[in-house]
Amino acid sequence: MFYNIENNKLQTKYIEYLKLTGSLSRLFSDSLAPYLYYRAAENIFCLGFEAENLSRSDISIDAKKENIGFGLKTFLHGNGKTFQKVAEFNAIRDEYTSKSDKEIIDFISQARNKRLDICLEGYGVDSLIYHCLTRSDNLISIYEFPMDKVQIDSIKKIVRSKNTIQFEDGMNEYSFNLSKSTLYKRFICKDSLEDIKVDILENPFELLANLNKSETSILKEVSTYPFIYLPLYAPSSQDLEPAIASGINQWNAGGRDRNQDELYIPVPAWIHKKFEGFFPNNNDDKFELELPNGNVLNAKMCQAGQKGLMSNPNKALGKWVLRDVLKVPVGTLVDRKYLDMIGIDSAIVFKLNDTKYKIDFASSGKFEEFKEQFI
Repeated sequence: MFYNIENNKLQTKYIEYLKLTGSLSRLFSDSLAPYLYYRAAENIFCLGFEAENLSRSDISIDAKKENIGFGLKTFLHGNGKTFQKVAEFNAIRDEYTSKSDKEIIDFISQARNKRLDICLEGYGVDSLIYHCLTRSDNLISIYEFPMDKVQIDSIKKIVRSKNTIQFEDGMNEYSFNLSKSTLYKRFICKDSLEDIKVDILENPFELLANLNKSETSILKEVSTYPFIYLPLYAPSSQDLEPAIASGINQWNAGGRDRNQDELYIPVPAWIHKKFEGFFPNNNDDKFELELPNGNVLNAKMCQAGQKGLMSNPNKALGKWVLRDVLKVPVGTLVDRKYLDMIGIDSAIVFKLNDTKYKIDFASSGKFEEFKEQFI
């Protein structure tokens, strides 16, 4: 696994951050179990271990360090054998409602495995791990588990109970909630990697009240890179379908011979208006576009009105999107059904400076949520 072989200094820093955050639990709860919001746990992991935070993408992994992808979880310890959510499939609910219990489990398992494949290929990692923090009285405990694919050929013990189907695959126990369209995995937490004693402050408000900008350098203005979300489908489509001969299916357009990996990512006109200067206002200025796997492409704006983001050569971005990540067979159109299955229909782009950007995938609905803030 990861924790036991990580640098001791980083381990110490991670533990200290958890202790400090846990000590402030009275801000939120009267429980003896330290309060740890899941976003805080993600940030602490990335700060402590100097990992890349992927939480904005809202995909199957929350962080990456070198060749490992991490799913980060925090939950109450309880009896140490709890089911925790690992994936949601609301967008493909209509695809399985009429199927038998076995067919539903096979269908959901295939979709789950596809999403894990996307993480492995898209982020250039070799392994996936769940890094879990369980919370009990004055204690945070660390556990790690492999993020296994569902062994579909070994599925057994399928048991239906009202809106829940439980099953096993010889490696893990799962529970699929039909009403929530959510897959849960049982985490058996014993023999922790580390037990961290947390001293919870009785009155954390008093501590915060003593913080004064004139007396301490702790309080600093937080800054971040500007970012936008872009759709992988046609922005004007009412049913959020990708266009069949443009955008990520541009390879299917007529007029000339095209490479099978040719595509561009649509940039709606309102993005240029609301985020003036985010992208170059012409199709000539080149910039670097860093992929999640660390590779850097040459990129530029394309189409009239800078309505597309593309690489130079065009096929470079297309190969990464279509073949390396989405695993779309050559000659196959990307449609809404496919995007829903993999749980991705958007991209997030960060502007690091005028000549360097970073791109990542984002989960289904992210662009529409982003759009509602500005339109």
